[in-house]
Amino acid sequence: MTLSKQIILTALVLSIAILFFGVSNVDLVIQDKFYNFTAHSWILDGHLEPYRFIFYDGIKKLLIFIALLFLLSLIFFYKKRIIQEYKEGILILVLSAILVPLIVGGLKKETNMPCPYTEERYGGIYPRTAVWQSYSPEFKLEHPKKSKCWPAGHASGGFALLSLFFLFKKRRNKMIGLGIGIVTGWTMGLYKMLVGDHFFSHTVITMILAWLIILLIAKGVYSLKVLKS
Repeated sequence: MTLSKQIILTALVLSIAILFFGVSNVDLVIQDKFYNFTAHSWILDGHLEPYRFIFYDGIKKLLIFIALLFLLSLIFFYKKRIIQEYKEGILILVLSAILVPLIVGGLKKETNMPCPYTEERYGGIYPRTAVWQSYSPEFKLEHPKKSKCWPAGHASGGFALLSLFFLFKKRRNKMIGLGIGIVTGWTMGLYKMLVGDHFFSHTVITMILAWLIILLIAKGVYSLKVLKS
């Protein structure tokens, strides 16, 4: 399947996923498993160590380090044979590490979707809503500050590693790279679900959106004639 067809298909899947989670209660069914309604607490405290370091602070720093490592190798060792052989894949990986979290983070600032812990069901103040819906004028007047919880920003860094698919040449290695991105993204996403910061759908949407962004980046990189010289 060509990149153009993959982009169209992924955009369609993303639209269907947004609609499905907006009209279903799947998020609530799953998130209820992580919340103690008697104690009014989540299964895992977001400040509890070493979990916070491993699954939040530490893994973010590791992903930044990996991206910087590839960027520096592209800048300072561009003429090396191995860099020349994998230059398109490295560029896709670096751009994905930058743009995926940047775009997802930008969306979070505008969608005004609540986190689980801010929803009324779990002791918060926000009513249940879909991304295409708006709060009442009275609610917005009382709570003018936007909620920044959709899509899942933290997991976006992990899902940026889906771009490893384009780094490798052999199909087996491509699948391994894709698997690394999926496992890393979902590890980060699941942690945020356990502490009440994100719903299941937030992570699903981020994964699909990340892949769409990566496909667009790949299409752009492969069309650059300068890299073919």
